[in-house]
Amino acid sequence: MRTTTAPPEGDAPTRERVARSILENGPSTAADLAGRLALTPAAVRRHLDHLVEEGIVESREKKVYGSRTRGRPARVFALTESGRDQFDQQYDDLAVQALRFLAETGGEQAVVEFARRRVAFVGRDYADVIAQDPTLSPAEALARVFSAEGYAASVRELPVGDQLCQQHCPVSHVAHEFPQLCEAETEAIGLVLGTHVQRLATIAHGDGVCTTCIPQTPKKEKA
Repeated sequence: MRTTTAPPEGDAPTRERVARSILENGPSTAADLAGRLALTPAAVRRHLDHLVEEGIVESREKKVYGSRTRGRPARVFALTESGRDQFDQQYDDLAVQALRFLAETGGEQAVVEFARRRVAFVGRDYADVIAQDPTLSPAEALARVFSAEGYAASVRELPVGDQLCQQHCPVSHVAHEFPQLCEAETEAIGLVLGTHVQRLATIAHGDGVCTTCIPQTPKKEKA
């Protein structure tokens, strides 16, 4: 049987930094983490080994966008459901119970209306962010809006448009049972942009990051 040595207590803050970096930046390679945290690759791998053993993170094959290159695919480390529990989700059980009660007493439409009200910040804050920095693309402005609400959002450019990536979801456990929360987010994004957007993945359903595809907006020709 394989035995492991318990890590020194002094390593706990660094392991938390590693886990939080994954939370805020999404699934990451050991090299990515070493660069962001100014640690040696060996130190990062040691901390990752312990986090994997504790069930906080898991190793998975890195998703490749576009043509796959030769050689072994890179491995990335992502937070597990248990790992996400370490970050501000202590009220999940209460929230699930409240939504179950709402569904039982008010029906499906009551849950939908609640979900829409919860994401009212998207329409409320988007115009303010654009007004403060008109150079932002729609996706970049949305990333700022969602990041301010704890979603750790970023943007990935694609040939067909932009991909809004939410590395963290404050309500992912609740949304696992009540997907209306995810659907309301997607709907709010589409309403703000005035175009159809497509949700490609969600943390609530086991993906490492929530992703929404935002198509390119045709540029208006100058008169």
